Amino acid sequence: MWKAEGFKEKGNTFYIKKDYSEAFNYYTKAIDSCPKNASYYGNRAATLMMLCRFREALEDSQQAVRLDDCFMKGHLREGKCHLSLGNAMAASRCFQKVLQLEPSNSQAQQEHKNAAAVLEFERMAEFGFDKRDFRKVVYCMDRALGLASACHRFKILKAECLALLGRYPEAQSVASDILRMDSTNGDALYVRGLCLYYEDCIDKAVQFFVQALRMAPDHEKARLACRNAKALKAKKEEGNQAFKDNNFEAAYKLYSEALMIDPNNIKTNAKLYCNRGTVGAKLKKPDQAIEDCTSAIKLDSTYIKAYLRRAQCYMDIEQYEEAVRDYEKVYQTEKTKEHKHLLKTAQLELKKSKRKDYYKVLGVGKNATEDEIKKAYRKRALMHHPDRHSAATSEVQKEEEKKFKEVGEAFTVLSDPKKKTRYDCGHDLEDDSNNMGDFDANNIFRTFFGGPTGRFSFESNQSFPLDIFIFIVYSNCIHFNDSVGGLPFDL
Repeated sequence: MWKAEGFKEKGNTFYIKKDYSEAFNYYTKAIDSCPKNASYYGNRAATLMMLCRFREALEDSQQAVRLDDCFMKGHLREGKCHLSLGNAMAASRCFQKVLQLEPSNSQAQQEHKNAAAVLEFERMAEFGFDKRDFRKVVYCMDRALGLASACHRFKILKAECLALLGRYPEAQSVASDILRMDSTNGDALYVRGLCLYYEDCIDKAVQFFVQALRMAPDHEKARLACRNAKALKAKKEEGNQAFKDNNFEAAYKLYSEALMIDPNNIKTNAKLYCNRGTVGAKLKKPDQAIEDCTSAIKLDSTYIKAYLRRAQCYMDIEQYEEAVRDYEKVYQTEKTKEHKHLLKTAQLELKKSKRKDYYKVLGVGKNATEDEIKKAYRKRALMHHPDRHSAATSEVQKEEEKKFKEVGEAFTVLSDPKKKTRYDCGHDLEDDSNNMGDFDANNIFRTFFGGPTGRFSFESNQSFPLDIFIFIVYSNCIHFNDSVGGLPFDL
C-alpha cells in the first residue's frame, strides 16, 4: 500500500507541473500496485481528461465509482466525460448523483446546467435539419461542441451541414480531423465523399462512399449518396453522348432526368442546367436556354460558362443590354482578350440598337444585296407614299408620311457604300444627317421612279387619280400584291 501511495504522490507532483504523460504513468503504477483503490482511478481519469482521452477517462471514472459509490469526484468526472463525449443524458444522471451526495456542490450545479443546454442544442439541431435549415444546425453544433468538445457525432453533423451549405473546405477539415484519430469512422468517410460528390468529383466520391459502407454496412446515407452519384454520372454521360451525336432532343431529355436525381448537388446541377441551356440554343429556343443558364447561375454565381452561354443567347435575340451585363461580369472575373472582345462587340451592338434600324425600316436582312435593298425601297416607298393615303384620316396621313420619310432616309444610307459601312460598324451618322438637312423623301422617290426623263413627280400639293398612279407604277415595272379596280398589284 505504501508503495502505491508513493507512486500516487509522484503522479500528483507531475500533474501539478502539467506533465500529464508522466503523471499518467505513475498513477498507472499506483493502480497496478493497488487495483482496488477508487482514488487512484479517479486521479488517472483526471489526467486522461487533461490529455483529451475522454473515453479512457470515462472507463477509469466508472471503475472508481464502482469501487466507491460515494466517491463524489468520481461521479463528477464520469459526468464530465459523458458530457465531453456528447452523452448529455448520462452526464445529467452523474451530476444528479453528485448533488444527492452534496446538494450545494456548485460545480455539479453548473455542469448539470451545461448538460441541459447540450440537450436543448441537440433538439434544436434535429428540428433544423428536418427543416433543411443547415445554418441553424451548424450554429447549434458549434454551441454544443463548446461544451462537448470530443463528440464526434456533433462534429459529423456539423460537417455534413457545412457540405450541404457548400462550405466544402470547412466540412473536409472537420471530417479529416476525425479520420486522423479514427481512420475507420464511417460517418467521417461519408462526409469526405459527400464533399467530393458536391464538388462534382463523382468517381472519388464513390470510392469514399464504398469505403464508408465497408466500415458501416448499415450506413443508409452513404448507400443513398453512392446510388445517386452513380446514377447522376451515368445520366450525365448519356446526355453528353447524345449531344455529341447531335441528338439534341434526346440530350435535353437526359439532362432533365439527371436534374431530378439529387436537388442538393448544386455544382453538378449547375453544369446540367448550363448543358441543357446549350441544347436549348441548338434547338433554337433561346428563351428556354436563357432560363436554364439563369438557373445555373443561381446555383453557382461564379459559373463563367453559364454567363457566356446566356450572353450569347441574349445577343441572338438582340437583348443587348442584358448581354453587356453578362459579358461585364465575365470580364471582371477573367480579364482575357477573348472576353474583352465579346464585351466590346456587345457594347457596339447595344449602341447600334439605339439608333434607327434602317434594315428593319426597309424590311431586309443585314446581309441584303444592293438589288434587295433597291427592291425593298420600291416596295416600302410605294406602300407609304402620301398620295396613296390621301383619302385616309389626318392621323393616318401623318403616320404614313413619317414612314415614307424614314424609308427614304434608310435607302439614302444603305444604298451608299461608305455610309452603309459606317452604319454597319456602329459609327454615328449625325454628321451625315446634318448634311441631309435638305433631305426630301420626294426627291429620292422622284429620282428613283421618274429618272431624268421626269415622266412623273409627286409634289406635296399634287394628287394623282388612282388609275394614273397604277399606270405610272406599271410604266416603271413595279408590281403590287394587291387589287384595285380589277388590276393586280404584285410587289
